[in-house]
Amino acid sequence: MPVRLTSFLAVVTALTACQPAPEAPGETETAEPALTIERLYASPSLTGATPRSLTFSPDGSRVTFLRAKEDDASVLDLWAMDIDGGEPYLLVDSQVLAPDERELTEAERQLRERARISSTGIVRYDWDSQGEAILVPLDGDVFHVDVATGQARRLMETPEYETDARISPRGNFVSFVREQNLYVIDLESGEETAITSEGGGLVSFGMAEFVAQEELGRRTGYWWSPDERYIALARVDESPVDNIQRMEIGADGSARVVDQRYPRAGTDNAIVELFIAERATGTRRQVELAQTDDIYLARVNWASDSATAYVQVLNRMQDQLTILAADPATGEAAPWLVENTDIWINLTNDFRALSDGTVLWTSEDTPGGFRHIQHRAADGSLINQVTSGDWVVGSINSFDMENSLVYFTGWIETPLERHIYSVPLDGSAAPTRITSGDGRWSARFGRDATRFIGTYSDPQTPPQTALYAVDGSRIRWIEENALVEGHPYAPYLDDHITPQYGTLTAADGTELHYQIFLPADFDPNRQYPAIQYLYGGPHSQQVHRGWQSMRAQMFAQRGYVYFTIDNRGSWNRGREFEGQLRHRMGSVEVEDQLVGLDYLKSLDFVDADRVGIWGWSYGGYMTLMATLQAPNAWAAGVAGAPVTDWTLYDTAYTERYMGHPDANFDGYEQSSVFAHLDSYETPLLLIHGMADDNVIFANSVRLYSELQQQRADFEMMTYPGQRHGVRGEDRSVHLWTMIVDYFDRQLKDEG
Repeated sequence: MPVRLTSFLAVVTALTACQPAPEAPGETETAEPALTIERLYASPSLTGATPRSLTFSPDGSRVTFLRAKEDDASVLDLWAMDIDGGEPYLLVDSQVLAPDERELTEAERQLRERARISSTGIVRYDWDSQGEAILVPLDGDVFHVDVATGQARRLMETPEYETDARISPRGNFVSFVREQNLYVIDLESGEETAITSEGGGLVSFGMAEFVAQEELGRRTGYWWSPDERYIALARVDESPVDNIQRMEIGADGSARVVDQRYPRAGTDNAIVELFIAERATGTRRQVELAQTDDIYLARVNWASDSATAYVQVLNRMQDQLTILAADPATGEAAPWLVENTDIWINLTNDFRALSDGTVLWTSEDTPGGFRHIQHRAADGSLINQVTSGDWVVGSINSFDMENSLVYFTGWIETPLERHIYSVPLDGSAAPTRITSGDGRWSARFGRDATRFIGTYSDPQTPPQTALYAVDGSRIRWIEENALVEGHPYAPYLDDHITPQYGTLTAADGTELHYQIFLPADFDPNRQYPAIQYLYGGPHSQQVHRGWQSMRAQMFAQRGYVYFTIDNRGSWNRGREFEGQLRHRMGSVEVEDQLVGLDYLKSLDFVDADRVGIWGWSYGGYMTLMATLQAPNAWAAGVAGAPVTDWTLYDTAYTERYMGHPDANFDGYEQSSVFAHLDSYETPLLLIHGMADDNVIFANSVRLYSELQQQRADFEMMTYPGQRHGVRGEDRSVHLWTMIVDYFDRQLKDEG
């Protein structure tokens, strides 16, 4: 049975001591919160100035980053700060370069949707190797900005839209994709060369296919060699992929049939081939990836001397990862490393080719499936295990060759915090934590590994970014973002609610972490309605000691207890913890969410009859599965953009966790919402974007139809023109006003 934590009881006791004599339950009303939904989505952002895409210039003289305009948080500009001193300054104003940014093409729109980029203006940029210029893709073209003068040169001005533009490793060329072909511009001569010309229709070069972008974390289809002699590039043929012809309803009332090549579970994927082209001659050599076309091209990395391209290939079921070592001169390739698992492979970007020919690599092929760092020889053999233990390495940050130190992000002390550590390359000593505090860190190191840009947050501290020495000492602020007068959140700070943390026990004895926000003006002698937020799926962690979503504040300040628990199957606990939902989604996750619900209802200050549940995407699916498998356990639910049947979702994600539908028919059937629809009793609000190209709208349309056929009572809201997320200030205010109103009607006392 779940046990309440002593620390949580202590907090409640302390709060009780501060309360005036209680009134009868139901007589005290929570004051109208100062934090309105309108302010939540207005500019400037309540989180404050939060620079993104931070990096060092190649010469280490300055830091650059993207920052939102004060009067419009959705538009980004490029800023810089000199390492030696001075305040941050605007380097490139997006609206000066492109006062009227033209409409995005479908390819660019999909790229941004896959990367979860909802901003406009400058959303990406790329330094040259000398630190003299920055490439800024904007307005469908590409600008080359001289850093010293601030002058911007538009490299092309074409009716076509250029995507995935980058500066070559030595700064001599700019590469980009135009109309499904790869091009290169010589920056000295201005000459433009087509590396490929056969792209068009269902064939593209240098582009990542849908599932690579959405599910494999690969959003490019080409890779320069460090010496600029070669470019590895993917050829994608989508002709085997089903055309789902989804109807896209636009915000202006228009409707169009979109021919989307969307590979649903069990159907054919795109055929992806890899070629290595010589930049100067255009000569291409194919790299044989496997004995079958039914594979995923996962990653391509280069050796520092450009003599080898390392190609990561996943089999269709994603339980085998093969790293090939390919000769760019011939295209011949041989296995360098093969990893197998009875769960699934989680991809990373941790392949680090060192200058001495050896490689740093992280692997979950460890006891418990905890990701750790390995040092491997040029032939792929293991030199030594750099880290080990029942904790997770998040990612490799940098390597200090002179001192043989590896810097990485990880979760050693607790999965709720994230810190930066150093460890000797030979693994002769335990990792040393170099960051402080009880929150979450991210870091970007300079080339010489002597400094890093660190961003820190905790439940009471919004993200703060500074320049740090490698011992963790702060050199100077980049964006202190202090909660002082003038900060956007300062007027609401007195009402800020800090979550409490604890652990519960799953049915199999596994420890589960939760967080809980107590309502404003908390009185332990009252009973409050509660809302349980969940995601529940793989590769996601909701319970942590970082700065939290303002939605938690919004509900807590409106008199709700707001509760979240990370179930088995979620992230940062090792592959075996995550793998417990293998072939049976919507099972152990629901069991663990019910453990959380039982605990929530056991609290004296929670009204057990007034607990709601909500989630989006996988969380929307989980809201449906939880309320259907435990009818009336929750009083109401809100499901946003839910998967309803896994045969409607894409191959790479679904088959990774569920296997092929033909081999796991029963698993797919039981993981479908429709297998449990006869148990529909909990009132639901269903929400979906009508142009969703990820969890396609058909998921909800079928659910609406089935519920109507059952004469079931439910509410729904659709958003014309919106994809997997609802974007824009006005629509966001509408969405959350509706959700809050729904929960108020379902969960709060009528009188």
